[in-house]
Amino acid sequence: MKKLFWCMLACWLAACEQRSSVISTEVDSVVTRDVHSLSNYYEVMAEHLNLDIKVDFTTQVISGKASWDITNPANLDSIVFDTRLLDIEKVTLGDDEAPAKFSLGPDVKYLGKALRVGLTPGVKKVNIYYSSSKDAPALQWLNPVQTAGKKKPFLFTQSESILARTWVPCQDGPGNRFTYEATVTVPPDLLALMSAENPTEKNAEGKYHFKQSHPIPSYLLALAVGDIAFKAIDQRTGVYAEPVVLAKAAWEFADMGKMVDAAEKLYGPYRWGRYDVLVLPPSFPFGGMENPNLTFATPTVIAGDRSLVSLIAHELAHSWSGNLVTNASWNDIWLNEGFTTYFERRIVEAVYGKPEAEMQEVLGRQSLDNVIAEMGPTNGDTRLKPDLSGRDPDDGLSEIPYEKGYAFIRTIEEATGRKAFDEFLKEYFDKHAFQSRTTEQFLSDLNKDLLEKDSTLEGKIHTKDWVYQPGIPGNAPVAKASAFSTIDSILLDYRRNETSRAPNKNLSSTNQLLYFISHLPENLTVGEMTSLDRRFNFTNSGNAEIQCDWYVLAVRHQYKVAYPQIKKFLTEVGRRKFIVPIYKELLKTEEGKKMATQIYAKARANYHPVAYQTIDALLK
Repeated sequence: MKKLFWCMLACWLAACEQRSSVISTEVDSVVTRDVHSLSNYYEVMAEHLNLDIKVDFTTQVISGKASWDITNPANLDSIVFDTRLLDIEKVTLGDDEAPAKFSLGPDVKYLGKALRVGLTPGVKKVNIYYSSSKDAPALQWLNPVQTAGKKKPFLFTQSESILARTWVPCQDGPGNRFTYEATVTVPPDLLALMSAENPTEKNAEGKYHFKQSHPIPSYLLALAVGDIAFKAIDQRTGVYAEPVVLAKAAWEFADMGKMVDAAEKLYGPYRWGRYDVLVLPPSFPFGGMENPNLTFATPTVIAGDRSLVSLIAHELAHSWSGNLVTNASWNDIWLNEGFTTYFERRIVEAVYGKPEAEMQEVLGRQSLDNVIAEMGPTNGDTRLKPDLSGRDPDDGLSEIPYEKGYAFIRTIEEATGRKAFDEFLKEYFDKHAFQSRTTEQFLSDLNKDLLEKDSTLEGKIHTKDWVYQPGIPGNAPVAKASAFSTIDSILLDYRRNETSRAPNKNLSSTNQLLYFISHLPENLTVGEMTSLDRRFNFTNSGNAEIQCDWYVLAVRHQYKVAYPQIKKFLTEVGRRKFIVPIYKELLKTEEGKKMATQIYAKARANYHPVAYQTIDALLK
């Protein structure tokens, strides 16, 4: 009897232990689950996409079939996809296309509607027939007059952060990865490109086939269609652009091959085959988008002197940090952008020299300080890992993940030494290639593979302060650039020494000019603005970075000579980084509000939804 009792007790304890383990696993699953996806990607995985779509410029609709190969380890009776503003015509199962039961859930703000598809035992394929909405925020349909060539229409997608679901039904979160193949039918006089292996010439049929053999998250699913031509830079890099832009773009990006070589020497092989860049029309809302194989880039980086090509270094760096090893949720976006900003500056240092990288570091820290001052040093959104639950994940795309993330990584580098950190980072990219990682998983790797080797390192770094506390920790590295020292001395005696007549050689680069503009006295007079403009031609500069900073000053100090160019700039350029600061400055005065409203009434149609939604909110 006693023996039986102990046997029963042992069984009961074993059952409790097993049940406890299951509960712990479930809790872990909940903790790491992506709050910005309605799908059940953590239970039933959509692992390969066969996409067959038609692009209709007349109706401004994409329609066709998305066939998903799925894995269902627990044999659940349904799979859930993310959709938003999609018209679901029908759903079928398997190669024999047996009709499937499906339903759309309620519309959730920012997230759209969950598409639940009933599964039968053993089914491995789900076919979804659908069409996009004319209002799909991932899609920008441009009329010919909105393009550089002015003759043919253009379409491009922007899937980051959670907009892929507005043009393809998918499990739309960075924690789920898939390979894909696609057949895309477009008008025969246009070329289609995707984040995949791409053609270099148009075909008479207007039908293009694509393959992405590496697993990617949905935000890297991309499509562009337009009057596009190609020019090679070297054997594995090249530029796509509208024909009237192509020669300038190819000249501007001539160092792409050198950048790839430098990146590989730092952190291992480039694993995506080709690295090409597509220069989009001016309405593209970002500087660049790191779509695998094919970076989408703004034409605002074509300054004519290769002074802004660090953007290409940034997007290339994403081929490791972001595309290869991805943030598991949008709360972990600093893993993507902080590492990429660090990697970008290492590429710039290797190709263009340390002084150039140092100047970028100083300007980046300056931007970070300004953002934290604006947001407030105790604001929870200044943490590297914020809580974006119930919010648009784009709210997290500020200077915080980029520049605070960079500063944290520089802190680690200084504490451990560059050689040890480079070895760690190279191993990290290799070990987790084609995986998605949380902040906590990264910190575990950092501790196990680097910090535990020296007990003094954590005391130098203060990891948790950087990741989970707002503001900037006191141990942040000091950003210095010797190339700015002359400018500092000039600025100390700005009015006494009449800086406007200082030698040109003191301000010879874009970074030096940006630094100079940002450190001018707060109480500039119109006369001083006039003198500076006469000297440096800021108002009519062909450099968008300089234009943006100068136009903010022009509005602030009512330098009305620049107003016509400001109107032209805001009407023609859609890059959010540039237009938002100018609109914000305009909205500080009644006269400015009137000017902003008048400009926006004309300009809004030229902006991508990502941009005009931001400006809409400002003008409310």
